[in-house]
Amino acid sequence: MVVKFFSCCCAVASGLPVGPEGPMIHLGGLVGAGLSQFRSTTLQCHLPFFTRFRNSEDRRNFISAGAAAGVASAFGAPVGGLLFAMEEVSSFWNMKLSWQTFFCCMVSTVTTDLFNSAFTGFQYMGDFGLFKSNKYILFQVTDGIAVNILAFLPTVVIGVLGGVFGALFNFTNLKITRLRRRIVTYTKHASLQKVLRIAEPLLVTVIMVSVSVMLPAAFPCSKFTCFFDGDTYSSTCTNHPSSPLHTEPTVQSYDCPEGIRVVVNGTTFTNGSFNQVATLLMVPGERAIQHLFSRNTHLEFDYSVLLTVLPIYFFLACWAAGMSIASGIVVPMLFIGGIYGRLVGLAIVSMFGVHTADSSPYWAWMDPGAFALIGAASFFGGVSRLTVSLTVIMMEITNDVQFLLPIMVAIMVAKWVGDFLTHPLYHALLEFKCIPFLDAEPVIVTDGQRVVNLELYSTKDVMSNPAVIIHKQDSIASLASLLLDTTHGGFPVVETTGYGSEVFIGLLTRLELTVLLGHEDIFENILTNDSQEQTEITFLSYQEFSDDKPPDWFDTKSVLQKYVDDVKYKNLRINLTPYINQSAMTVHENFSLHRAYIIFRTLGLRHLTVVDDNNSVKGMITRKDLMGFNMERRLNMILVQRLREASTMCEMKSPA
Repeated sequence: MVVKFFSCCCAVASGLPVGPEGPMIHLGGLVGAGLSQFRSTTLQCHLPFFTRFRNSEDRRNFISAGAAAGVASAFGAPVGGLLFAMEEVSSFWNMKLSWQTFFCCMVSTVTTDLFNSAFTGFQYMGDFGLFKSNKYILFQVTDGIAVNILAFLPTVVIGVLGGVFGALFNFTNLKITRLRRRIVTYTKHASLQKVLRIAEPLLVTVIMVSVSVMLPAAFPCSKFTCFFDGDTYSSTCTNHPSSPLHTEPTVQSYDCPEGIRVVVNGTTFTNGSFNQVATLLMVPGERAIQHLFSRNTHLEFDYSVLLTVLPIYFFLACWAAGMSIASGIVVPMLFIGGIYGRLVGLAIVSMFGVHTADSSPYWAWMDPGAFALIGAASFFGGVSRLTVSLTVIMMEITNDVQFLLPIMVAIMVAKWVGDFLTHPLYHALLEFKCIPFLDAEPVIVTDGQRVVNLELYSTKDVMSNPAVIIHKQDSIASLASLLLDTTHGGFPVVETTGYGSEVFIGLLTRLELTVLLGHEDIFENILTNDSQEQTEITFLSYQEFSDDKPPDWFDTKSVLQKYVDDVKYKNLRINLTPYINQSAMTVHENFSLHRAYIIFRTLGLRHLTVVDDNNSVKGMITRKDLMGFNMERRLNMILVQRLREASTMCEMKSPA
């Protein structure tokens, strides 16, 4: 966690096209996972606090709350953090978790704002506890603009661009990530692999710094909107409050002359100039986004500047996302979307002229800064496919409620277009890393075009079979051999009835079975009768059973191998009855596949046992069995088999 914190600080400060939001979310999850358990295997620390939370469900909930707190702290958006955790992070949600996460986000935001109120960097500025809007709201929009129904036409165009550019970003990033893994994999020496991981961020940093310093030199200096040359004053200047068209005073001069400023009739004129490219690239990403979002700055950026910066920054952001540094992509997404959104707004201004709120309020919506905000939301949505949480986050970081509806439209259009082209970036990276994350709704496509109705299929079509089972009383040697020979995470426990059939009675996970085998004091002799075993055998308490962590795998493996090799352990057994999870879910082998998917995801299961009419175990379903690619493969095989059977039946019925 400490390494990630300093890596994030250095990456953002270096000028790379990255942001701090991703590491903040990860750090929040780490804090939630660590503080809720109050123990650390690495630090050999085991404190007797919060023991009731030392189970997988509570740990998962604390991680979700921590991730939400990270979003709330990074954006100053407590409601957005709550919705982000609900929409993107968690696969299991309930009302209790909602208010717990909301409280966590509230505390996180208050803490962040308290420090931001009095500190700039590490310098104390006073006014502790005074929540200033310029610090509380990241990209505050101070000049509100009335929305016109006509604004939704270019909003839809921006939404389409957001979906297309978002899909292109995801595709390019995945290609670069695969290439990066291939290069590292082909490098045999571990030391050389580390050198490559360090050299890549250095290379991108050199390229980014070189572009930021040298590219502005290729563009001429631009005059301010309110400029004067000798006795000549610009006719386009309307910097007066009655018509506030202007150029921001915080633009970068680069090597352009700064000139002097004079005030004529309340309007500030200058004979200096500034560099548009330097205003975008030679400042922190947040400040560049503020320039793009600024209102009444119609003439601050030209087409050539925006069209030049867009592809360069786009490619470098794709490259930087996924390097061996702690970084996020939210700032690059807002920056890229702001550029093409401002391009659309600039095109509208070129066609219909400059309009301000005081000169022509009906047409004041044609502001490049307003469309930059819509573009940023659309690109964010096109990459991540977030909807509700993204809308709230954009409102909380800009305070521009008047553009709520255009932002919603742009996000939805970007999501529809992006879903038609590619997977969301986060889900695509999970698949790339082979992490089984289940979508809210399964969408299975066969033949590249036909969506499969999973209600027409059953659990037996995708289950893994035969299932590896254990009996209620198995020998120590057989249980140890089972753990050594398999990698399964859970095992159905069966009991033999008087008719000789084996029926399902519960489930034991691999971790629980390993913990039991680590306590030789609960081993029983198979030759011991029932009366003796009741007085001599001890059982693990619930705390010992659920709280213990298995030792290092190499130590565990040696112990298990001893159980297999030593003859005496073939005559020893464990009575598993007190430890079996008898509440484990089961479904019938003919149960609807779609409903089984919903049950599995909603309840946050890890294993789902499939049984027949006699309650005998027929197979197991895990997250990997419900992954899209696996279900497509299994169901395609079933479809091919059904087509062959139908073809055979037709041939048999046809006349000779």
